[in-house]
Amino acid sequence: MIAEVLLSDAAHLFVAVVAVVVAAVVVRRLDRPDGAWGRRLRSRLLLGLPWGTLLSVAFVVAVYLFVQGGLENPNRPVVIPFRAWSYFYPEGILWSGFAHSSRSHLTGNLLSTLVAGTLAEYAYGHFPRERGSSTFTSASANPYVRAFLFVPGAILLFGAVSSLFALGPVIGFSGVVFALWGFALVHYPIGTIAALTASTLVSVAHATLQRPVELAGATSSYGPPNWANIAVQGHALGLIAGILAAVWLLRWRRATSPGALPSAFVVFGTVLLFGASRRLWAVYWYLGNEQYELYRAIGLALVVLLALIVAVAVAGRDEPVRLPSLRSLRSDGGNRTDRSDDGGRSTESGDAVPSLSPSRSVAPSGSMTPAAIGFVLVVLSLAVVAGPGVLPNLVTVGDEDLPGDPIEIDGYQVTYAEDVEDQMVNVIDVEAFGRSTSVSTSGVIVKNADRHIWTTAVSRGNLAHWEYRAVDVGGTGWRETVWVHRVGWVAAGGDPTYRVDTIHEGDRSTAFVSPAARAEPRLDGRNVTVAAVEGGFELRVEHEGANETAQLPADGDAVVLQGLRLVREDRAVYAERGDSRVRIAERERYEGRERS
Repeated sequence: MIAEVLLSDAAHLFVAVVAVVVAAVVVRRLDRPDGAWGRRLRSRLLLGLPWGTLLSVAFVVAVYLFVQGGLENPNRPVVIPFRAWSYFYPEGILWSGFAHSSRSHLTGNLLSTLVAGTLAEYAYGHFPRERGSSTFTSASANPYVRAFLFVPGAILLFGAVSSLFALGPVIGFSGVVFALWGFALVHYPIGTIAALTASTLVSVAHATLQRPVELAGATSSYGPPNWANIAVQGHALGLIAGILAAVWLLRWRRATSPGALPSAFVVFGTVLLFGASRRLWAVYWYLGNEQYELYRAIGLALVVLLALIVAVAVAGRDEPVRLPSLRSLRSDGGNRTDRSDDGGRSTESGDAVPSLSPSRSVAPSGSMTPAAIGFVLVVLSLAVVAGPGVLPNLVTVGDEDLPGDPIEIDGYQVTYAEDVEDQMVNVIDVEAFGRSTSVSTSGVIVKNADRHIWTTAVSRGNLAHWEYRAVDVGGTGWRETVWVHRVGWVAAGGDPTYRVDTIHEGDRSTAFVSPAARAEPRLDGRNVTVAAVEGGFELRVEHEGANETAQLPADGDAVVLQGLRLVREDRAVYAERGDSRVRIAERERYEGRERS
């Protein structure tokens, strides 16, 4: 009985909670803050809570549950129609900044939002901090307006606007999360880096509440490299936008309430650490058919450059940049001797030489301060990152039908094809440095001309790994599911031959058939070929220029072709002639399904 209690999830969770409570009490007793943290929070935040961040989180959760159908199926929301496909598809642009591709995607972004959003909201504050200001004198000084309107309004507005500059059909709240991190970095550089570990702690705590005890073994997964799953352009866009907003607020507050400048080294180092830890260096090119090329050196150099620009914008002085004054030099026929030690005002010949010391230099009219130069460079950086996302969003999907006989569902077409032009990547034909956007793709293709959607919903490799995949299409509040099934046989010593079926509302149809595969073993001069055909598989035997074909027999049955007896035993097919017996084909195996 005691063992059962100790092994229960509730008991393990109780142990974790008690540990946290005891640790908090002991630390408080040692530190004796006498409520200092609470007072500080209430001095900046209404009732000490980040209301704007909490409201934004609630909105994103509502989108997942009610718009994407997460309430119906929490683990498989509708994703395809809620990406930023084109300016001509406003629904995708509107929702893409708030929708998510999975529950783990949602959870990860929202846990980071709680940490970064709290820091950023604390930096902004619900109470005015400018010299001479007082609470409730205007809407901008009203803590309720700031907490429940200004902060969530700015967060959600950026979530919608950032989609206008997305490079590719991105999805997720991470652009806003990076903007919050950027805002916090400017105000609390070291504290924000420390808060990154706090977000990890929040994630661990969340996982503990869900699964106090977890049994796991070796698992199998399939997908591109982890850096190829990063919307690095969207993340950089959010980070720079948040930095820009924070620099403007910091400089405006400094103008009304002068204070010391932060260390340029600290700002540079923290931005660099953040960019490296958040993989902003992941600049890559898609080569087609699940092949990627990473430019890590270029990406790291760009992160270093961004950190330098931010350091200049945040820690740069407000005094104008002074250039050495240019005066006409008098010479004695072009012969100049050494200067004396009197400040550069005389030489051995007695001629005057101008001083180049800063105290005597004259700044040209209209010269900029280092801080202003840094601010302009941040604006230019934002434009450079956002600019490439505009043109692709102005291009629409062509009217050509998908290959084969696609399933039609309320404007959607779903089919399977291999080595076709990827119209999502090739929306703009670009060639640079030996690379091109004209690439090929293979897998489950989904198209909706009305919504300007064209995408490889499931790659060929992904389907070959899992055997079955579900493709959800739909719109706000509705979904239809198409199941895709790959089944194949592998010829001994040869390639696989397979067919891909689509299943919708109980109706199965063959969408794709791969080429036949010849087995390497020959038995008494006879070649055996396995071929996928619509609705099934065939065995073909060639001997002395003649061919015979028969349907693949059921388990335990056999057929005779060209004098060969072909018998199926469970997952294998054997060829027999006389006393000889060889395996000529085996049922295709799906690693992900077998280990799941």
